[in-house]
Amino acid sequence: MLTAVKRGEIAAVVTSLEMREAPRPRPLPASPLRLVRWHAPGADAYRTLFRRIGAPWLWFSRLLLSDEALLAILRDPAVEVSAVVDRTGVEIGLLELDFRVAGSCEIGFFGLVPELAGKGHGRWLMAQALAIGWSHPITRMWVHTCTLDHPSALGFYRAQGFRPFARAVEMFADPRLLDILPRDAAPHIPLIDPSS
Repeated sequence: MLTAVKRGEIAAVVTSLEMREAPRPRPLPASPLRLVRWHAPGADAYRTLFRRIGAPWLWFSRLLLSDEALLAILRDPAVEVSAVVDRTGVEIGLLELDFRVAGSCEIGFFGLVPELAGKGHGRWLMAQALAIGWSHPITRMWVHTCTLDHPSALGFYRAQGFRPFARAVEMFADPRLLDILPRDAAPHIPLIDPSS
């Protein structure tokens, strides 16, 4: 059965995945990158990195928040935000772990700039995420991905030991039509303008 999506909107199938026990320890993959805890990122600096990583996949949720709402999340002591930096100290990735639900760690945001895709850095970053997450008193780590993400995202999470537990369809206004993201972002996702 097909469900029509209104012009100017986008639909995505969201898959939620979880890990109920810490994986066996294994050597951390080699990488020239570093993960640096970002204790108090400014709203503008965070949004700049968020856009650099997420625009190709239409990440926009944090771009809608006011500075106050965004900083309330980022500065919550139960949310750990880290930036991936290259050899020169330039921020090129993001890891956000959310421990606000007792006993659980949600990988809120996990990503690298598009130029790093397919080079093995994602495995390194996930190893970091798992080590940090399971160092807390948790019984569950979880993450969600959707059909707008990189085509290999779901397979990547499964290969890291996450198991799917739920699926949902999400529909929302196309952020490119709301001037939240540029109109040329995510060219692989058709932009259907209701005014045309």
